[in-house]
Amino acid sequence: MERRPQVTSAAPVRPPARAYAMWSVGLLAYAVAVFHRSSLGVAAVEAQERFSAGASAVSLFLVLQLAVYAGLQVPVGVALDRFGSRRMILAGAVTMAIGQLVLGLAGNVPTAVAARVLVGAGDAMTFISVLRVVSAWFPGSAAPLITQLTGILGQIGSIVAAYPLVTLLHATSWTSTFLGAAATGVLVGVLVLVALRDAPDGAPRPVPAGLAELRQGLRDTWREPGTRIGLYTHLVTQFSGTVFALLWGYPFLVVGEGLTSGTAAALLTLLVLVGMGVGPALGRLCARWPLRRSVLVFGILVATASTWTVVLLWPGRAPLWLLVVLVVVLGTNGPGSMIGFDYARTENPAERQGSASGVVNVGGFVASLLTILAVGAVLDVMTPGASTDYRLDAFRAAFSVQYLFWAVGLAGVLRHRRQLRARLARDGVVLAPLHAAVRARLRGGSAYR
Repeated sequence: MERRPQVTSAAPVRPPARAYAMWSVGLLAYAVAVFHRSSLGVAAVEAQERFSAGASAVSLFLVLQLAVYAGLQVPVGVALDRFGSRRMILAGAVTMAIGQLVLGLAGNVPTAVAARVLVGAGDAMTFISVLRVVSAWFPGSAAPLITQLTGILGQIGSIVAAYPLVTLLHATSWTSTFLGAAATGVLVGVLVLVALRDAPDGAPRPVPAGLAELRQGLRDTWREPGTRIGLYTHLVTQFSGTVFALLWGYPFLVVGEGLTSGTAAALLTLLVLVGMGVGPALGRLCARWPLRRSVLVFGILVATASTWTVVLLWPGRAPLWLLVVLVVVLGTNGPGSMIGFDYARTENPAERQGSASGVVNVGGFVASLLTILAVGAVLDVMTPGASTDYRLDAFRAAFSVQYLFWAVGLAGVLRHRRQLRARLARDGVVLAPLHAAVRARLRGGSAYR
């Protein structure tokens, strides 16, 4: 019998100290994965010089890396259900270390591309495996907050890539820097092998399944409306902030809006800091209102799309205060996407947690990848020749492609929310109107009837 979400407030269970120790090991592995993921981006200029490649070739590294990451999410999720978190995180750490080793020794573009494919593959194995550690070691009431903290604190890896790695690159050489990055991956792999355990002692272990069982489990995962609302939640909330932070935000701010490089960098830093502040709050709200999570999703979507609309329609360059508002709103996108994994966790039984998280993780990264390509294509169409001196109107047209993905994501969330609520109603859980639920909760009663 499948586990259904808890709809009443249970007495909070304090996680044991060992749970935090296991989470810390997994969190470190994820932070190092983010470090590997970000390492080439902060060394893009040096990469162009080393490989005698143009900007388009270097951007290809990122596109292929994201494509591999997104494409492997479902296979990795199935493998995670079979082999457990420890083995998958270890495999990811070793794969990324090999990728960084190859990149450090590479002397041409094809070899460098192969190296980043390895990094993308290892990265794909890490995050959802760490989420499974969270689900196994933390009770339901604590899991949403720990999940948010995992996504937030893991971004420390990008800070390490932006500062210590760049410092080492300028002080030594390309080869020494990326060999050092590979060594970091090996050390994390050793730590995972020695210290990490999949679940508390006595917890049920994954039962090896045959091919037929794996196929049936994946079908059941996809048929679960909670998985699909998680996928569309991840899609609709994540891609705009990811595209802005990962590639197109900096040129939009500097070339399109005329900001200095220092101001643009400060705004991108603000985006990360906002996410760190918003994430724990969203985690607590998800834990307190488990069947009202879609309200948070709609709020983030409306705020993001509305702010972008004002920026794109502003006559001339947008004032700095409006760009600050845009960045603050985009800072909620990453934490908002984590709600998708909370749907996967609560609506799927333990033996399908990996495949469900893998399906959810596909949504935002596929949307991000397609948006990155679409924005670049529109900029190229509206900019003569091979110039990178993009006009503000070109950026406005390019960023307008986001509305298509917002519409697709919104439609998916609405459709599968209806299906999920219908299934809950068959199980005897009927949601009261939101205003009535809020009043009941404030009075200490139930938000359901």
